[in-house]
Formats: sequence, structure tokens, C-alpha cells
Amino acid sequence: MLITKTYHDIPTKLDPNGRPIRIFVIAPNVRGYPNAKFPGVVCFSEIYQVTGPVERFAGQIASQGYVVACPSAYHEFEGPEPIPYDVEGTDRGNKYKIEKELAAYDEDATLAIDLLCSLKNCNGRIAATGMCLGGHLAFRAAFDRRVLASVCFFATDIHSATLAKGKNDDTLIRVNRGDLTGKGELVMIFGKQDTHVPRQGRDLIRKTLEDADVTTSFLEVQAQHAFVRDESSKGRWDAALTRSLFGFMMEVFERTVGRDLGERVDNGGSIEHVC
Repeated sequence: MLITKTYHDIPTKLDPNGRPIRIFVIAPNVRGYPNAKFPGVVCFSEIYQVTGPVERFAGQIASQGYVVACPSAYHEFEGPEPIPYDVEGTDRGNKYKIEKELAAYDEDATLAIDLLCSLKNCNGRIAATGMCLGGHLAFRAAFDRRVLASVCFFATDIHSATLAKGKNDDTLIRVNRGDLTGKGELVMIFGKQDTHVPRQGRDLIRKTLEDADVTTSFLEVQAQHAFVRDESSKGRWDAALTRSLFGFMMEVFERTVGRDLGERVDNGGSIEHVC
């Protein structure tokens, strides 16, 4: 499908400077069908905001028949322009990451979901995805009952609970509390050579999700951090692996938000043990 790109500047309540958040929207454009409706996906970015790689990733999702919203993460600190993938940009993005309030991250997610649900070309069935910081934010977006599936690529800071101001987020605490139990489907994708999320951290995330009975697929692949990024990846981009996992993600989205299966009903039956 062909796609279009627009943006919306949405007022926020928690920005101390009163600045709006800019949410980029990439949507399918099917000629001759002006009233077509599609599922929505919130695509959260890395610490560099909505860069070329994030936009291209979101565009690929949109071209499969989804309205994609990409929120600018750091509207409290600067404009919506991409932050460079250089040393200064990395330091700036990491600085903002722990200066932003946790509640403000959640407000951004809510505003992005609200926007998608308000668009005439979105049918209100919402999924989420993201990479690095965005992977963590896609995870937290799953706390919203409107999000039926989240696919999180190499999500940082979940295992260490160090997201946002104070470096003391409650993500796994909320999982333990049951805030994801019985809700949507979660997919966690990590590279086994990712130095940002070591094995002990991945094991903690997996155990916490399984103990809380969250519907989860947990994928560990032979890759480093940022292997999805097709620009300035510092030698870590794996195009073939990214293509394969993109297909996995689209299967999840197609099954969970691409079709309306109605409310899930647990019939309590056990799975038959057969060969």
C-alpha cells in the first residue's frame, strides 16, 4: 500500500513548559477508498526521537495496512526534530531519558492511543511496538486495556527499573501486581549479545512475566543491541534478521488487531498431551 505522513501537535498536561507533543502519523492511502479504516499501531522511538530508521520502520508497518503514530519522546526539552546518532546526541538522549517524569512517558502513550482512536481512518484496534527506550515504552503501553498487543525490541531499563526521573520505574512492580494479567499479548525480542540487557536481566523479565501469567512470546536471537537500526548502527544492523522478526511482528498484529475475534473466553480446558 502507498502511505502518507502527517503530524498532530497535541496539548499535554504534564509538560512543565506547556509545550505540545508532536505525534507523527503514517497511514495507508488506498486510492478510491476514502472511508477505509485500519487498525492502529503506536511506534515508540529510541532516545533519538523519530529518526529516519524509526520512520522507515513505521512506514513498513503502515504499508501493511495500519495507521501508525510515532510520538516525539522529548517534547519537554526540545523540538520534535531527530537527535543525531553521534556522541553528543547519544549523551543528550540519555540525559533526557532520566530527566523526564515517568508519568509524562505514560501521558505520551495515552495521547498517542487517544489520537489513533480519534482518527477517521483508524478502527480503534490498537497495538504497540518500539525499540530500545521505545521497547520499554511499548511494554508500558500494554498496561492500557486498549492495546491488544505489544512487540518490544531490545527494551532497555526494564530489568534494572531505571527509566525516568529518579531512575526508579515501576514497570515490573506493576507486572507483579497483575496489571498485565489477562490483558493483551506481549512479545519480547532481545539479542543475546546485547550489552544493555544482560542474561540476568532477560531472565528476570521472562520470570516476572511468566509468574504473572502474562501471554508472552520471548525471543532471544543472535544479535547485538540496535540490530534493527539501518543507519548509524555502529556495525550492528542485521537486515536479514530484522526482516524475519518484522514478519513475526506482523503475524502477531494481524492476529490480534488485524482481525476482530471478540472478547477472549477462557474455557478452562487443558491441552491434550499428544505426539
